[in-house]
Amino acid sequence: MKAQVLLPKVFNFPFTYNSKDENKIGNLVEVPFGSKKEIGVIWNNNYSEPKNIKIKNIRKKTEYTINKKLINFIEWFSVYNMVPMGLVLKMAIGATDKFIRIKDNLIKTKQTKKKIFKLNKEQLLALNFLEKVNNKFDVSVLQGTTGSGKTLVYFERIKKIIEKNNQALVLLPEIFLTNDFKERFENFFGFEPAVWHSKITPKQKRIIWKGVIGNKIKILIGARSALLLPFKNLGIIIVDEEHDSSYKQDEGVIYNARDMAIARANFEKIPIHLVTSVPSIETFNNIHNKKYRHFKILKRFNNFPLPETEIINLNFEKIKNKFISEKTIDFTKKFLSKGEQVLFFINRRGFAPFLICKNCGHKLICSNCSLYLTFHKIKNKSICHHCSLEKKINIKCKNGGLCNFVMYGPGVEKIFEEVKKIFPDKRIEIFSSDYLKTKEKTKRLFDEISENKIDILIGTQMISKGFNFPKLNCIVVVDADFSGRGYDLRTTEKNIQLYQQLSGRAGRFSSKSLIIYQTLTPQNTTLNDLIKNKSEKLLSDELELRRKNKLPPFIRLIAVIISSNDRSLSFQGAKEIKSRLNQLKNLEVLGPVDSPLLKIKKKFRSRLLIKFDNQFLMQKKIIKVINGLKISSKIKLTVDVDPFNFA
Repeated sequence: MKAQVLLPKVFNFPFTYNSKDENKIGNLVEVPFGSKKEIGVIWNNNYSEPKNIKIKNIRKKTEYTINKKLINFIEWFSVYNMVPMGLVLKMAIGATDKFIRIKDNLIKTKQTKKKIFKLNKEQLLALNFLEKVNNKFDVSVLQGTTGSGKTLVYFERIKKIIEKNNQALVLLPEIFLTNDFKERFENFFGFEPAVWHSKITPKQKRIIWKGVIGNKIKILIGARSALLLPFKNLGIIIVDEEHDSSYKQDEGVIYNARDMAIARANFEKIPIHLVTSVPSIETFNNIHNKKYRHFKILKRFNNFPLPETEIINLNFEKIKNKFISEKTIDFTKKFLSKGEQVLFFINRRGFAPFLICKNCGHKLICSNCSLYLTFHKIKNKSICHHCSLEKKINIKCKNGGLCNFVMYGPGVEKIFEEVKKIFPDKRIEIFSSDYLKTKEKTKRLFDEISENKIDILIGTQMISKGFNFPKLNCIVVVDADFSGRGYDLRTTEKNIQLYQQLSGRAGRFSSKSLIIYQTLTPQNTTLNDLIKNKSEKLLSDELELRRKNKLPPFIRLIAVIISSNDRSLSFQGAKEIKSRLNQLKNLEVLGPVDSPLLKIKKKFRSRLLIKFDNQFLMQKKIIKVINGLKISSKIKLTVDVDPFNFA
């Protein structure tokens, strides 16, 4: 008897093996592969057998099986995202040989004291709305004002699902969110959740993988990669902060976890809830077209009001060599005097994003990437935020001596220094990924914020993502800039979501809170509509603009990035690929052009952009053309389906 076995490697097809025993599709088996032993999965028997090749035997069957629904999803995922099937399988079964050979007991679930939560009228209506669908595929959007208690609603929904012996998957956009979320989870459910993301230990991964495939773990909280885990009896998927661009994986296997979560729910024939305060443009469009069901919670929990707003026109403020206006200082002093917390928000890491020598004009640019280096005072080095190159700034000047660098533009570290001078007696901390490298540091910071041991936070974008700080009642946006960058299609959409989310961090437990926008463009339409809480109008306008310009979600885009050590080689390769793609009907190929970020990690980059109508699934035809090309080994090809930016 012969069987097809897919291996978790860079192959888009299974291998044929002899099988002495009867194997069912989905069984995990050990097979010889080259000189090694590998764990693979018995796959759909739709592939031709090799001729004139000695077929090896399956060594043994393991106790584990993945279900047919996941197999079908992996095949679809592979076609849609144009990635080898074996790499998608690797995301589902990982280093399974290690999982199987090492015996681990399930972690005993630590019991904690449950708190009693009572849903208000709006929350109960939301729960009833979500429960209208049972065991069938359905996409429902739970939209709610920040601080309205959306999490409690879907916790109640999950509780009823797991009572029926089903499993629940909750996706979060950032691993930083899991600590804060974990505490809320334990307060509600009375036990510790299983948490899956890239930073957990191999032992934890083994235990969780076995718990999920054996239906021993009922609720899993995870980042993007949790989506492919082999759940035995998945009953519901929750995508929290569904609008967040962090759901887009842009390295390795490139995919959008939110969209793939919807697809997996479809294959599993289960409901999925998208949770947000301001939906993504695609979700907004699907609500508008009645493709997704939609419920909106309008009031904050316990009826606390949204923050008041204040715009400070920096054109009229006499600010010299500093970034915080006198008006802002006066406002913040009032909150600090009451023992309340203040956040200064600046969406730039480090101390200064640009360094230029005032003697010779030398600019500190990454030698690997066509990007300015950002100076980080914490390390006393300039760092590239793409390739992580670090460089000391004691550079020989063309005019003799060392370069005398002027630092342009503020980052969190520079704002920290300025705030420290204004409020020398206050406890001030930076909330940025550079400062939260370890689990211990993150936990300590969260504990100190919750216990009101910190007066002022200086934070980047990550602070806007669903954190719950009870005493934070004043937020200062140091530089409310809505101009964006030309290569980012989603600038307006991201601004709407970012500032809506950010304002929601303030006043969650207070009747008086404030968000201050310091800006050079006080008349900006987006800013003013946001202040009037007109995010729906902004999304409608953006959707209409996309319709007129034939942009997503009204057409499909696939980006092809051609990179090489030689600039002319990448551009020539792109031209050849375009000439072959042009032979396909029903698509348009734009380019080639140099990428706005021309060089990343020493590779020069050219881009093609493929456009086609939503009604066609063109990926199979495109990948067939690309696979048929004789591409030089000096060229690397990256395909990005539904790209988020064009850098």
